[in-house]
Amino acid sequence: MQHTHSFVDRIEETLIAILLGLMTLITFANVIARFGFNSNILWALELTVFLFGWLVLLGASYAVKKHSHLGVDVIINMVPAPVARILGLISVGCCLLFSIFMLKGAYDYWAVFADLPPTSGRWFPTGFVEKFRSQSFYEVQDVPMVAIFRFLEDLINYGDEYEKLPKVVPYLVLPISMGLLLYRFLQASLQIWRGETDRLVASHEVEDEIEEVREQMGEHD
Repeated sequence: MQHTHSFVDRIEETLIAILLGLMTLITFANVIARFGFNSNILWALELTVFLFGWLVLLGASYAVKKHSHLGVDVIINMVPAPVARILGLISVGCCLLFSIFMLKGAYDYWAVFADLPPTSGRWFPTGFVEKFRSQSFYEVQDVPMVAIFRFLEDLINYGDEYEKLPKVVPYLVLPISMGLLLYRFLQASLQIWRGETDRLVASHEVEDEIEEVREQMGEHD
């Protein structure tokens, strides 16, 4: 399946590539420090875990956008087009509901680290709670504080200095990624509703690669 690459696509792909590259460089540097200089980059493992979390969560929403998630389409291929469209709408409806739940949970978990009120309501947000226990002073375990984030000390930590990176920074990916996931599923639902596609997932990467290999072999014959 061929996809056109827009400017936004390139930005997202570049960000994902940067995250992967940073993970590789930090891990490599830590290996060199450990076996070459009998030392250790204390914060390397924790930062790599955070970068991996950003990579996976942002990549999940991007994969929805590009229809790159793996899926089983045996039933959809067997039924008539109108039925396939209905099944696609049911599937994307379930995904939208799931995304709303995840966005609420992600925001509520992150909000207390940002000195913000979490939402009220058990399943769906009905407003914001009036009283909550702020956890803006919580820090990560090993990653040191970075100068660029010093403004957070006055903004959410009441002027107290951070020794380590506050959790509000790495955990910001939670509401962002879930918001993007909801947005991507909304886009997919519109595509199915308009008849542009009849399914939520349409990834056939292996088939595409085989076809490309066949074409290349045909050119050399």
